[in-house]
Amino acid sequence: MQCALRGIGMLGMLWLGSQVGMAQARPALAPRPPATAPLLQVAGAERPVQLRTVRLDSHVVAGLGETRIEMEFHNPNARVLEGQLEFPLADGQQVAGFALDIDGTLRDAVPVPKAQGRQVFEAIERRRVDPGLLEQTAGNQFRLRVYPIPAKGSRRVALTLRQTLPVDAQGLRWNLPLQFARGAGQVSVRMDASGTGAPVPSTPVPWQFRARDGAYVAQWQGAGDALPAQAQWRLPQVRQADVVTGLHDGQRYLLAQVPLPVQATPRSLPRRIGLLWDASGSARQRDRDAELAVLEGYFRAIGEGEVALTVLRDRAEPSRSFGIHGGDWSALRAHLASLPLDGASALTAWAPRADIPEYLLVSDGLSNYGAPALPPLGADQRLYALSSAGARTDVARLRAWTQAHHGQALVLSTPADVAAALPLLLQQPAEVAALHGTGVDQLTADAGSANQGWLRITGRVQRDDGQIDVALRLADGRLHRERIGVRSARALDGGLVAQAWANAMLATYAADPVAHAADIRTLSQQFGIVGADTSLLVLESLDDYLRYGIRAPAPWRAEYDRLHALRLDDETQARRQRLDQIARQFADRERWWNTRWPKDRPARSEGLEKSAPMTMPVAVAAPAPRAQMEVLANDGVTPPSPPAPPAPMPLAAPARSQLEGVELTAARAVAPANRGAIAISLAPWAPDSAYARRLRDATPAQLYATYLDERAQHSDSSAFYLDVADLLLAKGQRDLALRVLSNLAEMQLENRHVLRVLGYRLMQAGAPELAVPVFREVLRLGEEEPQSFRDLGLALEASGQYAPAVAMLNEVVERPWDRRFDGIALIALDELNTLAARERVDLGAVDPRLRRAMPLDLRVVLSWDSDNSDMDLWVTDPNGERAYYGNRLTYQGGQMSQDFTGGYGPEQFSLRDAKPGKYKVEANFFGSREQLVTGATTLSLRLSTHWGTRRQRDQQVTMRLKDRADTVLVGEFEVK
Repeated sequence: MQCALRGIGMLGMLWLGSQVGMAQARPALAPRPPATAPLLQVAGAERPVQLRTVRLDSHVVAGLGETRIEMEFHNPNARVLEGQLEFPLADGQQVAGFALDIDGTLRDAVPVPKAQGRQVFEAIERRRVDPGLLEQTAGNQFRLRVYPIPAKGSRRVALTLRQTLPVDAQGLRWNLPLQFARGAGQVSVRMDASGTGAPVPSTPVPWQFRARDGAYVAQWQGAGDALPAQAQWRLPQVRQADVVTGLHDGQRYLLAQVPLPVQATPRSLPRRIGLLWDASGSARQRDRDAELAVLEGYFRAIGEGEVALTVLRDRAEPSRSFGIHGGDWSALRAHLASLPLDGASALTAWAPRADIPEYLLVSDGLSNYGAPALPPLGADQRLYALSSAGARTDVARLRAWTQAHHGQALVLSTPADVAAALPLLLQQPAEVAALHGTGVDQLTADAGSANQGWLRITGRVQRDDGQIDVALRLADGRLHRERIGVRSARALDGGLVAQAWANAMLATYAADPVAHAADIRTLSQQFGIVGADTSLLVLESLDDYLRYGIRAPAPWRAEYDRLHALRLDDETQARRQRLDQIARQFADRERWWNTRWPKDRPARSEGLEKSAPMTMPVAVAAPAPRAQMEVLANDGVTPPSPPAPPAPMPLAAPARSQLEGVELTAARAVAPANRGAIAISLAPWAPDSAYARRLRDATPAQLYATYLDERAQHSDSSAFYLDVADLLLAKGQRDLALRVLSNLAEMQLENRHVLRVLGYRLMQAGAPELAVPVFREVLRLGEEEPQSFRDLGLALEASGQYAPAVAMLNEVVERPWDRRFDGIALIALDELNTLAARERVDLGAVDPRLRRAMPLDLRVVLSWDSDNSDMDLWVTDPNGERAYYGNRLTYQGGQMSQDFTGGYGPEQFSLRDAKPGKYKVEANFFGSREQLVTGATTLSLRLSTHWGTRRQRDQQVTMRLKDRADTVLVGEFEVK
């Protein structure tokens, strides 16, 4: 089986035609046309992957819906492909299951932590076997990855979607996701609804429902092209309480739907409003005309008042006041229209004012920058939210924020939704005043549909005689009380009720997902819910589940549990063995550091060839000869890269056998001490693209406007934002530089490579406080990579958070990693010990064998952003000798760390006592097996003098290399 093509670029998007309903009351919406892109497409394939058959089975009971979609994809090409299916789901819909055919049988996926799921998928894909991964990307959008789709062969995939159906005064709304089936050669549909009135179509469909055995049933078969773009029905609902229960893993759960008096009471509008306007880069994907139309009606209803505008991008800009007179808000509207939409989304960066009773946040809710939690509002302050981003909206976050502060989240899918949204902004909402359970715990109450006449309550049943008491404050101020008894509930088969409860609980955590990360992870994995921290994964064999510590599905579960217990003991032993190995390597580095290396020029004949023998001195203070040091330096090294270009000066490098027994008098070995004056000069680096030249030619006043003009052509290029940020920094416009740089957080959500580059640049710009949350996100996405811990540790150190920094760096040291990361532990140990010595941090958690700081005159560290790539650090000393992977120990004691050929680095050059003279630092791009996320590999180099002392000085530079064998001069040290 051939290896799938990695990094195939953006694939076809499947857009779910059933539009996202209005959050909370969810009024009827106009149909939204689906995207015309193919269902599944692989860029670079000679012929598109074909959707051969689709089977849709959908049923509704007690206001809960479940749809199973089974698809068969055929690859007509002569090579194996990886398939990716990206699709949004409607508000409230959730993926509840995923299955992939293995050897002709559909095998159910199991829930895994999201980072682990991606890691395992990519590792197994490299082994050319059968993984499948389903994960959430942004908002309510999802990505399904399947490998392999065999040449001239087919794969079957099954998805299960569940939701609590939207409800309003006319009943339930039932959408069938036909876009999964459009274009298929053959489609079969089966639908059934029980416990409701006869389904009434809201859109034309080629089939009808018929009453059968107490339910309404419809069936249809035909070609996918015969299907309409939309399929939606209304299900009349009897206005009486309906209580159902269901089991999951032996635990009983409850869902109650309670009718309420329908009221439409206008609320008293405040005269002072806080408008939080999201002007980040992602705002370009919102329908701002629709949002402005809602604001038009809102301000007209206010009549006379004042608006305090806060613009949110990568930071909150200073508040600015605008007046409303007779409903006229033209000055504010003109200002909003003139704002450039640029930068990341720091939706929590603003500070509420006590004199503003109501805030309105206009945003998609995708907060990707800065702190995760909303700033605290007063007990009586309201918060509303408005978004026109449809399925790209993080509805869960906006709903959690607004419900906690007496407001509502209004999501617009089309301009036609404006008329339905405005009343929700102007009417008094109902609110839950009290909720108490006896024999029923973990209660949630969704009052979002109360103004439409319904309240939904979920809970976990502990006793058969349990009951729930709820008090709802209606729009007119009256209290409406209800008592719900468990004995009156009817039991439903399957997991619909349990998952409705789990989704309701997850909604309560959405306001601050970081603080509730453990609860979210536990709940998502218990119920198999795909979300921000949990994915669904299918593996080929029991050995694969055991290899990665992922609990196998039902057929293998008992055997997995037995074998996994044995593996846990092995992992504990592996961690101990790793520490022993690191301790031996650290002792070797101590011996190198304790050695006094000669600082004279090695004896050689002019023009001597590199392979010719020569006399080589050994250390004076420590008796280890250089040959032994070279053996230690190269111990356990990964397979070396092919030979580097020759060093600029033909310095001899003798074979190890010629070094044995070489002696040197103490007088010869004494080093001419440097005077401690060491300077760093960085080589200027400038991109040579046409847009970069135009930007360099712009005056400081014109630079940002020129960038905005160029952005349309380069908005999908991270290199573009990096270049512009460099130019703005060079011209003293730091705030604008940081704004432009922050666009990397908006570009490719959950791309750890791009985020890692963003973090490096923020560190280079002297903004570690901004880099810390970026690297936290990188760690969440790439916990299997030690660089994620190290990068966060260094950012924490730079921001003054020393104890957490030590904990991150120590994790790099202690945890067993994939062998391609060998060598990083010693580098992290150097950084850990140096930090602890300088800042007097407690090292109680660090193995006692590993506690010693070793200061250096010179240190250079190279890291890069692309996996499966080979970068090389070269340092040439005043003797003309180059330290690199093929010459890891120089005559004067310069030490190069282990060569990283499999991605990220770091590589480190260390020199304890620097000989006076100039040292040239270069970076070489040897090659890559990875598609480069920034169009080139981005390097981060940190040059330090007097490292590990109070005189330490650092300079960091970030640059890009595009081509194999591309080499750049980074800078020079001058030692006097």
